[in-house]
Amino acid sequence: MMNEKKGRKPKIVVIGGGTGLPVILQGLKAKQADVTAIVTVADDGGSSGSLRHYANVVPPGDIRNVLLSLSNMPQQHKDIFQYRFDTKDNFLAGHSIGNLIIAAMAEMEGNIFEAIQTLAEMMGVDGHVYPAAEEPLLLHAIFEDGSKIVGESKIAKVSKKIERVFVTANEDNHQVKASREVLKAIQEADMVVLGPGSLFTSILPNLMIGDLGQAVVDTKAEVVYICNIMTQLGETENFTDSDHVDVLHKHLGKRFIDTVLVNTEHVPKDYVNYVKYEEYLVQVSHNFTGLSKEIPRVISDNFLLFRDEGVFHDGEKVVEELFKLAYETNRIRYAKA
Repeated sequence: MMNEKKGRKPKIVVIGGGTGLPVILQGLKAKQADVTAIVTVADDGGSSGSLRHYANVVPPGDIRNVLLSLSNMPQQHKDIFQYRFDTKDNFLAGHSIGNLIIAAMAEMEGNIFEAIQTLAEMMGVDGHVYPAAEEPLLLHAIFEDGSKIVGESKIAKVSKKIERVFVTANEDNHQVKASREVLKAIQEADMVVLGPGSLFTSILPNLMIGDLGQAVVDTKAEVVYICNIMTQLGETENFTDSDHVDVLHKHLGKRFIDTVLVNTEHVPKDYVNYVKYEEYLVQVSHNFTGLSKEIPRVISDNFLLFRDEGVFHDGEKVVEELFKLAYETNRIRYAKA
């Protein structure tokens, strides 16, 4: 059990993908948590999708951003890793140097898991980074009207209400399994954090890996969901915070979330640049009655960070709540043991 007085770092596993994940990881790193990031491998758009297609490699974009968020490299080195080739560079256009390095390392090491571990050591990563699976996955969506589509980047473009999603292997129909060390990390965690990130395309692709999802359901750790601030075009249109939780529970067949963090601060309509952030729709509305039926604990507060004409989770505020929750829940569990 975690004991604050003895000074043991809380073991916190964060599962997801997209731009929200690195924000939380940076905050956890600053608080010196024992962090493990489990990163989605179902992305098929942009540079990641192109490299996935040509090199048959796990999409590297989210992995790159997570490695950098936990890295102790000088900022100049991080900037090099993040540099994206200009659109005039023909074949290299749109690719970041980091994505190319990860693809090259996967080829050198023979598998993505070892590639990430080697890079983590080279980059001075403070924590653990694991791909959700050791092969690229295909994300499938079934819509309420019965139609289907394959491909993470295509799902939101359909603009239909999603009934459910699932994943399969890239090549054939063999059973998809979690990457090595992933199940152990979840089992030994004090806390498992889901999000923030796109519900259907960043969080659920991880949980739909059979043994990974079951490990999250079975873990004795506190399972926390960080609810999105804004609804998302083609994914969560008209969703309340309770709707987000309900989708997660239905996909895994059990009410497994212990705590949800929801932002209650108002987002001014005239602040957000909806051209720049075209996936934004409106602010997620609240249904605290529905939430109380789904989960034991709701933490609601001002978690907003206004930046670059967009709204984001304030990593410091979120992590502060996660730490308080981790110590409190483990104190209670220790007292009952």
